[in-house]
Amino acid sequence: MESPPCYSAEQTNRARVLLLAKDYMLHGTTQDSCDVGPDFRMEEIMKDFLAKRDKGQLLIQRNRRLKENLLRPMQLSVSEDGYIHYGDKVMLVSPDHPETEADLFLPGDLSLCMTPDEIKAHLSNELEVPCGLSAAQTKIPVGRNTFTILCAAGEVIGQVLRYGQNFRLGITGGFDDRMLYLSSDHRTLLKSSKRSWLQEVFLTHEDSYLNCWQAAFLHPQLRLEYEGSPVPANTKILITHCHTNRGLVAHRHLSLRTYFGQEAEVAAHTYLDSHRVEKPKNHWMLVTGAPRKDLSTMLDLPKPPAEDTRALEQEREQVSDPGARSTPDARGCVPQCTLPM
Repeated sequence: MESPPCYSAEQTNRARVLLLAKDYMLHGTTQDSCDVGPDFRMEEIMKDFLAKRDKGQLLIQRNRRLKENLLRPMQLSVSEDGYIHYGDKVMLVSPDHPETEADLFLPGDLSLCMTPDEIKAHLSNELEVPCGLSAAQTKIPVGRNTFTILCAAGEVIGQVLRYGQNFRLGITGGFDDRMLYLSSDHRTLLKSSKRSWLQEVFLTHEDSYLNCWQAAFLHPQLRLEYEGSPVPANTKILITHCHTNRGLVAHRHLSLRTYFGQEAEVAAHTYLDSHRVEKPKNHWMLVTGAPRKDLSTMLDLPKPPAEDTRALEQEREQVSDPGARSTPDARGCVPQCTLPM
């Protein structure tokens, strides 16, 4: 005869808990057939479980509520004049560019997103402070990637944002009663980014000078001339931290395991090439909403063919049909080539 299976004390107690929970859900109380002993007060445990479930304090309920808020669809502001204004809701997007310094990287347009810690998020009903950030492959405006352009020195809501002017970036994360600000500070031995060990970028509820940022023109030789000009929407710019003078950067080759999957690290550091020009990893766009109802952002609009593309198409047609060059025009004349004087 086969010997009966031997179960550990933990497995036995777990089976008793399941039987007791089943009886409690069916009859409202425990049955005599499921006696777990005087020291194992499972009825009190079930009552505590039901009380937490009614209050919405279970881990699965907090997890579902957090995801609903962070992934709540948001509506971006539509720019009528093509510029960014204080009070606009935008997305911070790192444009796609070829990564030459690493073989493995995250391609495509990356949007700046808030990334709360999963364990800390389960222990509280509110967002953790400070809260982390990352760059994700998403173009849909939701609660975790929709930022608001806020005033920094008494500017008026609706006023045009200009190059060299301080501003703040706030995000609610889908919650209606809290605002977090994009902040940064000098790195220390105990405080730095997770993968690159550079200056950390985080979200905090404190209103200070560490929340102030500036937009700079992309070309360094024309940067001084564009100082004070309006910042255009959906155009590549540089975003610099006022306190540390470090540029916002997305490290596509440094991935992070976040609450929503594999995403890229975000830090504050300025990368310069041999010509003292900022590298593409420091480029950002303030993306606004599209005027069409079927599109969510301006990135979804189809791009018109550029002038150089049309010229290339004309050259290909001439090469494929050599007789097209000698075709007479409307006046019956053959166009002649003119040599430069």
